[in-house]
Amino acid sequence: MSNIFDIDKTYVANTYNRFPVDLVSGNGSIIKDNNGKEYIDLGSGIGVTAFGIQDEEWKNAVIAQLNKIQHASNLYYTEPCANLAKLLCEKTGFKKVFFGNSGAEANECAIKVARKYAEDKGIHGAKIITLKNSFHGRTLTTLAATGQDVFHKDFLPLTEGFLYGEANNLQSIIDLVENNTVCAIMMECIQGEGGVIALNKDFIQGVYKLCQEKDILLVIDEVQTGNGRTGKLYAYMNYDIMPDVITTAKGLAGGLPMGACLIGEKAQNTLGAGNHGSTFGGNPIAAAGAISIISRINDELLDEIKQKSNYICEKLKNADGILSVSGMGLMLGVETKKPVKEVLSYLMEHGVLALSAKTKLRLLPALNIKMSDLEKAVDTIIAAVKE
Repeated sequence: MSNIFDIDKTYVANTYNRFPVDLVSGNGSIIKDNNGKEYIDLGSGIGVTAFGIQDEEWKNAVIAQLNKIQHASNLYYTEPCANLAKLLCEKTGFKKVFFGNSGAEANECAIKVARKYAEDKGIHGAKIITLKNSFHGRTLTTLAATGQDVFHKDFLPLTEGFLYGEANNLQSIIDLVENNTVCAIMMECIQGEGGVIALNKDFIQGVYKLCQEKDILLVIDEVQTGNGRTGKLYAYMNYDIMPDVITTAKGLAGGLPMGACLIGEKAQNTLGAGNHGSTFGGNPIAAAGAISIISRINDELLDEIKQKSNYICEKLKNADGILSVSGMGLMLGVETKKPVKEVLSYLMEHGVLALSAKTKLRLLPALNIKMSDLEKAVDTIIAAVKE
């Protein structure tokens, strides 16, 4: 058996509907398959390869750490872990960081922080409010936090203790708080898997004020929106709020598995020794890669992200076959008249790789995608959706 597709289907668990493409190499936002065909990458590994494929500075940082020590366990100190935590806190104003391996793990940590915060105040069995149409991960607890029944099917019973409010309906959140004992409200500023839908600023600010008044932790899930993706370092910064906890992953370490839960002043001492852990959390190689990424997300890059976002939106919003463009920065959803599967197939055939979110085309290009590559890709999208 030599065909990679057959080997994969035979031996890998059938949890993914993969596209029929075997990716083998690349540079920047250009990626090649095993036949030598080149594609412009508008998905960046679902928002992971923040600076594209084979980014030299990232590679050098990872290789340098690889030549020192690849793993030490959290029973000991390592410099990359400590320095990354310092960098994240200095850039955001948060006080403590817990490192894991993924967005789901980061969200699990946030949920534990919220519950223990309430327990420390003598409040038992407090609930966590999330939003309908949200997505927070695929572990049993983060599935329970996810406000979409389609992800719950086949995995019941899920973890108890979650309530679901209506996005952009502040009264629905107020009602849940008034009728239940609540320790946290957890939400995405942009519902990514829910269709790339940015929440209203008034709604988010209203939830923020409610949390402050009721001493409820506000948790913002930045797994997909974080690390420069929206034109700010983190998406909450677009809404003039300061959450108590944020979670992040995906683009954080540029392609290495890493998640982080950032904890603000109110709950910074909630977790103590033995309350939580992760064998690979804060791995020095992943941390070295993340330092390379986060240290380069500066105002100049963020301005470029906004400019590229404006370019995409202006080109697409009036194009034939496009109904709407949603999202923020380089996290965009494109509603098309044609079925999204048909659009994705055309794009792949013509050398562009993109994603979907429900019925929308989803664009998550590398933060530093070359303008020439972006222009060519956008032109291909316009051709793909044209009726």
